[in-house]
Amino acid sequence: MNEVITVSNLCRDYKSTKGFLKKKKYTVQALKGISFSVKKGEVFAILGPNGAGKTTTIKILTTLLAPTSGEAKVLGYNPFGEEKQLRPKINFIYGGERNLYWRISARENLEYFSDLYKVENSIKKKRIPELLELVGLTDRADEKVETFSKGMKQRLQIARGLVNDPEILFLDEPTIGLDPVGARDLRNIIKKLSALGKTVIITTHYMFEADELSDRIAIIKDGKLVALDTPTNLKREINNTTVVEVKVKSVLEEEINALDKLEHTITTTVSKADDYHLISVNSTDFTETIKQIINIFDKTKIISISSRESTLEDVYIKYIGE
Repeated sequence: MNEVITVSNLCRDYKSTKGFLKKKKYTVQALKGISFSVKKGEVFAILGPNGAGKTTTIKILTTLLAPTSGEAKVLGYNPFGEEKQLRPKINFIYGGERNLYWRISARENLEYFSDLYKVENSIKKKRIPELLELVGLTDRADEKVETFSKGMKQRLQIARGLVNDPEILFLDEPTIGLDPVGARDLRNIIKKLSALGKTVIITTHYMFEADELSDRIAIIKDGKLVALDTPTNLKREINNTTVVEVKVKSVLEEEINALDKLEHTITTTVSKADDYHLISVNSTDFTETIKQIINIFDKTKIISISSRESTLEDVYIKYIGE
């Protein structure tokens, strides 16, 4: 398979200031020398916490932001310097409801954006009905977008991003804010695009979504690439582990310190729910971990103990540490 994106030692710095009376200038390194490539027809996911550099990477690849140093090639073009040649061949969709005109119909939106890309009338007349069918909006094509649900608007966004028949489609948090049904519908559309041979670059906070859709996953932390592989291979790293989940009524500081010293563990997290704390421990020795946790907590504080297989979310926590 041909590589349609290559990124080599990409860096991006921002100048900022802090202080009220005496402002001091400092440099924020959003990207710190990341390198990767994407093959034609791949669904490639970029994961990472807020501020990790995901959106900065996407903006550079889509000609919206210049890198400080390093090199990026998209379909053989430099995103800065050859953006006029590149832009007709790609498209970029943000999550949410931006970039649509609510007071006109779905069909009129697609006609307008087709005209922006100078799509020929003969092609436009054929392509727009096909796109409306792809995203399941044929029966609502001539209704105003303001009458659409959030999920319908996001599906129309996908159609909007395909009016120029891009070779690469960039999706930034495409299912954010959608209900489970809307998110499922959008994931199904992304699968259809993959089946049609489109290259799709996706950023998401939802691990199950990346696991379900992606051929390969890149994990970015603090502007650095910390992992890159298929979902299967990433999960294989912790396949010989079990996640022990313990619900307790409360957690003291000394108990948290004791949890940090558990043996036979890869990661340990403590999260608070309404009326309990959930302790999740990725363990290489299930039985021993249970014994150690029981010794840390008074038995009257333990609500329940359970276990499950490791998931991509556990891999993410291993690398991100949150």
